[in-house]
Amino acid sequence: MKVLVVGSGGREHALLWKAAQSPLVDRLYAAPGNAGMAALVELVPWNGDVEALAEWALAEGIDLTLVGPEAPLVEGIADAFLERGLRIFGPTQKAAMIEGSKAFAKGLMERYGIPTARYRVFQDPILALEYLEEVGVPIVIKESGLAAGKGVTVALDLHTAKQAVMNLLSGPEGGEVVVEEFLEGEEATVLALTDGETVLPLLPSQDHKRLLDGDRGPMTGGMGAVAPYPMDGATLRRVEEEILRPLIRGLRAEGVVYRGVIYAGLMLTREGPKVLEFNARFGDPEAQALLPLLHNDLVELALRVAEGRLRGTELAWREGASACVVLAAPGYPESPRRGIPLHVPEPPEAVLVFHAGTRREGGALVSAGGRVLNVVGLGRDLKEALDRAYAYVGQVGFPGALYRRDIGQKALRRA
Repeated sequence: MKVLVVGSGGREHALLWKAAQSPLVDRLYAAPGNAGMAALVELVPWNGDVEALAEWALAEGIDLTLVGPEAPLVEGIADAFLERGLRIFGPTQKAAMIEGSKAFAKGLMERYGIPTARYRVFQDPILALEYLEEVGVPIVIKESGLAAGKGVTVALDLHTAKQAVMNLLSGPEGGEVVVEEFLEGEEATVLALTDGETVLPLLPSQDHKRLLDGDRGPMTGGMGAVAPYPMDGATLRRVEEEILRPLIRGLRAEGVVYRGVIYAGLMLTREGPKVLEFNARFGDPEAQALLPLLHNDLVELALRVAEGRLRGTELAWREGASACVVLAAPGYPESPRRGIPLHVPEPPEAVLVFHAGTRREGGALVSAGGRVLNVVGLGRDLKEALDRAYAYVGQVGFPGALYRRDIGQKALRRA
């Protein structure tokens, strides 16, 4: 089989690494890829035009495409491939609206009784500001559209809340915000594979969204993740029965068949798990932590999803735990520095390195984005996985690298 992976981040490098292990695969491609992925596959120049990529895939005879990032899904890449009779692992444009519009996702949850925070949607900044005065703080302000994980403000005072609203709604083209009840608890992620009927939850994981230790600093795309997150069986069953299955049933009731990965970002409250957000793809960096633990053939799973034959499939997991530590460029997330020379030594056994924002410049490896490298440690337990990841991080030559030193500590305490 010829397999194409769409994207250029750490998540896509992890997908390629896992796909390369499949005996079904004869040839791998990545569009557009990065410097680390070039060692595994043939890179395909791509400017983001989904129709052009679909035409290339048709001409090249691509048998299966795995889509990593959200933007192409929201732009309709799955539709473009399906119209040409090409198999693709990823939801259609209508299905991807669960991520493309937080307002749409909240309405869907409300209609089908999926537990989430109380909310209001605004396009008018004056009405939004009046509502903030009425409900007070703490409150959460979310950009309704795609924001690469950075369009959320948790406001503890009214000034911050109002400023967030004005930043999102005062532009010449307007916008849409979701103003949401602040939920208390601990965050966790549950991803699931689905072919539109069968739902297969993956191991629970935990992302670390803020830039600095102690969950301080600005929101980012994710500074690290651990798996499995210690979630008890009763809670995981509630996630499946009260959140994941109702989502898929609700979409089907509205004429939408969802095939791909569901990402449920959760708050574990005293009343039970509630949805913070749905995403329409693997999490980044959750995928980097989860895929090394997955025993199944990823390509075979993706084929079953794409062809609607997931029923009867069982997932198998390797024993132990994994921990992903993200190394970001100085200046991230606002203005990351590019062109920083990188020294990435050969990792030892039980350590993996997935590239994100990297490129080759005159033969040298340099930074080319915000999140640059993902270091994944594997171990018999989470502590061993973390120790291995951080020991290798200390060997990476990356001047000014930003990374958190407390990845996994909440999970360790909970365990």
